[in-house]
Formats: sequence, C-alpha cells, structure tokens
Amino acid sequence: MVIQYKCPDCGTDMVFDSATGGLHCQSCGHEEKIEGYQKEYESYQPQFHNATFDDEEARQYQCKNCGAILFTEKHTSAAICSFCGSPMILGDRLSGSYAPTKIIPFSISKKEAEKAFHKWCKKLKFSPKEFTEGSRIKEITGIYVPFWLYHLRGQGEAHLRCTRTHIFSRGDEEITETSHFDVYRQVDLALKDIPADASEKMADHLMDSLEPFDYSAMKEFQIPYLAGFLSEKYSYTDKEMLPRVTKRANEFMDEFIRNTVQGYDSVTFENRDYHIGQLSSEYALFPVWMVYYDYNDAEYTFAMNGQTGKLAGDPPRSIPKIATSIGLLTLLIFMLCRIITIVSGGPLL
Repeated sequence: MVIQYKCPDCGTDMVFDSATGGLHCQSCGHEEKIEGYQKEYESYQPQFHNATFDDEEARQYQCKNCGAILFTEKHTSAAICSFCGSPMILGDRLSGSYAPTKIIPFSISKKEAEKAFHKWCKKLKFSPKEFTEGSRIKEITGIYVPFWLYHLRGQGEAHLRCTRTHIFSRGDEEITETSHFDVYRQVDLALKDIPADASEKMADHLMDSLEPFDYSAMKEFQIPYLAGFLSEKYSYTDKEMLPRVTKRANEFMDEFIRNTVQGYDSVTFENRDYHIGQLSSEYALFPVWMVYYDYNDAEYTFAMNGQTGKLAGDPPRSIPKIATSIGLLTLLIFMLCRIITIVSGGPLL
C-alpha cells in the first residue's frame, strides 16, 4: 500500500515541514497538524512483479500521480517518485513487526542543512581549499534511519588498582612516594535508551558519531512524519544487534565505576565481571541528512544529525597544509626552547 497525503485545498501532495512540525502543501501553503490527524489518506494498491523479483527482496509500486513504476529495495519504507517528485510512503513496510513505535522528527530543513555543511567546510583547517569552499555538493538526502533503543540491566563487579603519589623534599633530595590501593566495586545499573542503528546501509561509525539525539523531542510514531523524506525499515532485529549494544553497555559500566573512584592519581582495571541483560527494546526512526560531495574524482559521504545539526564524516586532507602546520609548530617549539635557555643563563647561540 502506497500512502500519499493530499492537500484538501488544491490536491497537491503534502510533505512534513520541519519548521512547523506538521504537513505542508508547497503549492498553496495549506498546513495540517500531525497530532490527531484523522483525515482519510489516499491509498493505492501496490503493483507486485514476482516473476522477476523475490517478494522479500524487492517490490515495485505505482505512483498514482504520474503512473510511474517505482522499484524499491526490501528495506525501503518511504521514497520519492523519481519522475514527478511525489512523496510515497510504503505502508506495508511499516506494519506488523516492522511498525516503529517512536520517531524523532526532522527539525533542520534541507536549506538549513546545506548552509550548516558549507559553514562546517570553511572550518576545516587541514583540507584542500577547493574542498572547504563547499561548492561541490552532489546531493543532500533526508532519511529516517531505523534504530533500536534498548533498556538493559547491568550487574557485576570490578577490581581496580589505584595509586596516589606524594612528592616532598628532604634536605637536598626530592622524594616521590607512591601508595598502591586495591579498590573493589559492585554495581547494579539500569541502562535505558541505548541506541544502535539497525540499517545495513549506514556505516556504524557515522551513526555513532551523530549521537546524542535529544529524546525529549521523541514522539509516538505517525506515518505523516515520513512524507517528503526517505525511510528505511530495520535490516537487523533487536536480538541480532544485542551483541553490539552489550559491548557499549560494558563501556558504560566501566565509565560509571571509574567515576565512583575519586582521589587517586591513577586508576587501572585489574579485572571485571559484568552481566548485561536485555529488559526491553523499542523500534524508532531517527532523522539524518546524508550529504554526498564530489571532489577530485571521488565521492565523499557525510552524515548530519537532522535534529541537532552535528556532522560526521572524513574529509580529504591537504598534505601541504599539514606540512606547513608541522613546520610552524616545530619552529615555535625551537624558539621557546631558545628563550628558556637564554633566560636560564645559557649561550645566545
């Protein structure tokens, strides 16, 4: 089932507007609130062609506006018609076990995302000048990325070796005294809303770099939020993603325990024994702007948090700029050393 939201005034497809948080008609300016939205939407029967494609791998849908056939991959749940630009929400990809329960709507528009990317490029000190101009954006795409939010319980214990150093003078000698301590901690923690992206298309390091998301803006999922954006359903179940989340939970446990050990100069884990149990999980969609940038016959991919504007990606480096910076730093260190030597009574040369 393809879902499209028609403007009641002019019949144009409405899209989600990050500025108002509602549906917006780009033709006549009509606005509709999403909360409590009860109007009937137009639904169209999907056109399946199983003679060529496995139904679980790919499907084809027909756009009611222009009649074009849209081919989608198995994880796509919202798309835009390549021929007429109409937003198309694939309702059958958002039902049953594939229905999200939460969503963080986009709060940054496409224009704002492009402006923020240009500003970010200009701050790149070690990238080529042509790249920092930010004038070679190939495409900016807004996509709702599937995430699992986990509620875990972490129990366990840890043994740490800590030291405290005391330096004092005795006569003409400077004495360093180091005391060693064995520290034991036992913890029982509730770890709530730990995120993990569940899309096989998205690089984990990019999605992790976009954190944190502001959960206070999270809403109950409603389909109109997807209008005008791309969306993916999850590629991996919450059970399949659990090992990755468990690893993150272990890191949170380490951080919590380390923060309880105060007053020492060094803290080292000797051993730890944690048990991480899954209490529940929730399927949510988070907003991400994907920026595709052409430079020097290569395409660079960057991701932007569609809620906070935080950017992640690996821009190209300029070897001459890096070499110049290293040279200037080396010269500065040399000059400081010479000044210290002269002030201490050393030779001028």
